[in-house]
Amino acid sequence: MQHFDFIIAGAGIVGLTTAYEILSRAPSARVAVVEKEDAPGRHASGRNSGVLHCGLYYGSDTRKAQVCAVGGRAMKDFADAHGIPWHKTGKVLVATDPDQLPAVDRLLGNAADNAIRAERIDNRTLLELEPAAPPDAVAAIHCPDTSVIDAKAVLETLRRLLVERGARFYFQRRVLGPAADGSLQTTDGPIRGGFLFNCCGAYADVLAKACSFARQYVLVPFKGIYWKLSPQKNHLVRGNIYPVPDPAMPFLGVHFTRGLSGEVYVGPTAIPALGRENYGLLAGARWGEAATILGRLALLYLADHNNFRLLARTEIRKYSKPFFHQCARRLFPRLGLDDLVPTTKAGIRPQLVNIATKRLEMDYILEGDGKSLHVLNAISPAFTGSFAFARMIVDRSGAL
Repeated sequence: MQHFDFIIAGAGIVGLTTAYEILSRAPSARVAVVEKEDAPGRHASGRNSGVLHCGLYYGSDTRKAQVCAVGGRAMKDFADAHGIPWHKTGKVLVATDPDQLPAVDRLLGNAADNAIRAERIDNRTLLELEPAAPPDAVAAIHCPDTSVIDAKAVLETLRRLLVERGARFYFQRRVLGPAADGSLQTTDGPIRGGFLFNCCGAYADVLAKACSFARQYVLVPFKGIYWKLSPQKNHLVRGNIYPVPDPAMPFLGVHFTRGLSGEVYVGPTAIPALGRENYGLLAGARWGEAATILGRLALLYLADHNNFRLLARTEIRKYSKPFFHQCARRLFPRLGLDDLVPTTKAGIRPQLVNIATKRLEMDYILEGDGKSLHVLNAISPAFTGSFAFARMIVDRSGAL
């Protein structure tokens, strides 16, 4: 039977950086990375926008705040060390309604608390930075350190470095849970390991429950679909244009992001999905799983915490191009309907829900014991903060 000191379930960015952190601390450790797909980052990590967030959104008492800014700096250092392209684009957050002014103050407070560079700017400065932005904005914030990186290059570089350092990768194989003899059962036979790190992303709750954790949580996936800006208007977006997030809503809203390729993507939505891999309209939906998810959505709708009813109604309407266009025009008033070009770009946010409170969990959750640690709710900004998050995960495990 194969034997390892550490087994990482999941080869997304969190799994790869966790393995990297382990081997940085213990170079002789025997590490296995087990991934159900045929390569790293086939889901959330590989579909990532590549934006490296500054951490403005998160209160200083959250795990997200503790890892986002420092993790972003570590990601850029890693990219510089290994020749991975990235570019500092900056970001503006635009308030278009006076009701958003308290949120502007809250964001600037977060920036001060977390030592993040951010400043309130006037409309003249806003338009100098982003000519497409609304000239009559109520308020705006500029975050100069927001950047964009080649996410797939990060994943492939980590894989290569881990192999060079002795890690073993097992693709198209899934960890199912502990066996009676103390080994870990997988879809291709048992593996024996000293400690399990569950970094399975959208499936982390499944493995956690098999190990008797995450009992109070269930997962509800949300689909993020995008449009692309037409070549005629593409040049008008220089970096990132975001709305000031509604504190009553758990998502950031439709925004504009210029990638390293120069293309500008508009989105994402946060539409309730029918499966953990339901990237298309029906593609990836599994009907047994869909029925379970619909039941969970019904409970959230009835409880209506986090303003969930309004969220659900609003997001489902974004399947309509005219309604999506209406939302996007709040940040880009000159945007025409034909300026939105179809794209296959889509992602899934694996959102954790607390069964007892019937609320969406907004921070990272770590549960474990002396045998395993389970990384739950690894949603944005998990890519940005991944190197710092990996340090937190390994520290929390007590395994090293």
